[in-house]
Amino acid sequence: MTHASAERAALADLLDRLGQGAPTLCEGWTTFDLAAHLVLRERRLDAAGGIAFAPLAGRTAAVQESLKVRYGHAGLTELVRTGPAGVYGLVPGLDELVNTLEFFVHHEDVRRAQPDWEPRELPPGLDEILWKRLRILGRVQLRRSPVGVVLHRTGGGVVLGGPRDGGRVEVRGTAGELTLFCLGRQRHARVETVGSGEAVSRLLGTSLGL
Repeated sequence: MTHASAERAALADLLDRLGQGAPTLCEGWTTFDLAAHLVLRERRLDAAGGIAFAPLAGRTAAVQESLKVRYGHAGLTELVRTGPAGVYGLVPGLDELVNTLEFFVHHEDVRRAQPDWEPRELPPGLDEILWKRLRILGRVQLRRSPVGVVLHRTGGGVVLGGPRDGGRVEVRGTAGELTLFCLGRQRHARVETVGSGEAVSRLLGTSLGL
């Protein structure tokens, strides 16, 4: 089993257990909305443009709602579970390349929106994959940061981002926690921040991510 398929299966199990009305860290979305989003991005590429391109967001939202009506929460969850679908199931290696990060983050979006959550210990292989992705994408993910950022991975490794002048914040944690931090989940990532109070506050209040 790949890390992408393991995260997919764990997320589907959690969606099943919580039902359609549970909160997520995706603003305004319940578990039902998140399940529809995941199905749309894999099975309705014709309508997925609005995920990244704001002028198409209206169509994407409309198709996402139509998927909820057509399949219901249980049906959408089963479609998530039986993936990868679409191009992700046709191109060898694409599921692991793209969906490992996607399903890890959305799995945590559901886990960390529930009461009494705790960080989980990730398999070493998954931790390493997340760090490799962060080394490649970290500067892009931090491009909107108002202060310089130095990411320190537990066990070794540094990634720089944000502006080079002005204040600077050091962020320390595991690859998984740093990934969540850089993808806009700063207040839900278990990291240590070192810097002036003002710089840290500005960083925590900024919308980070791709």
